[in-house]
Amino acid sequence: MSDKPALISLNDACRLTSLSRTAINRWRGEGRFPVAVPLGDRRVAFIRAEVDEWIAARIAERAVRAAS
Repeated sequence: MSDKPALISLNDACRLTSLSRTAINRWRGEGRFPVAVPLGDRRVAFIRAEVDEWIAARIAERAVRAAS
């Protein structure tokens, strides 16, 4: 296994989070989603571990809300 960060596409981020491209882009603009890595003109990727952490944080927030 490599210690290099794995990059995923915007489409992959959509599949992992069940969010639309529009929602992810809006949340990126609001600073509520991991920062994209620019790959070239009109192409970005996300670091898989950061998206996984973002998902885990949403799950943790749910648990906190449920306990309140």
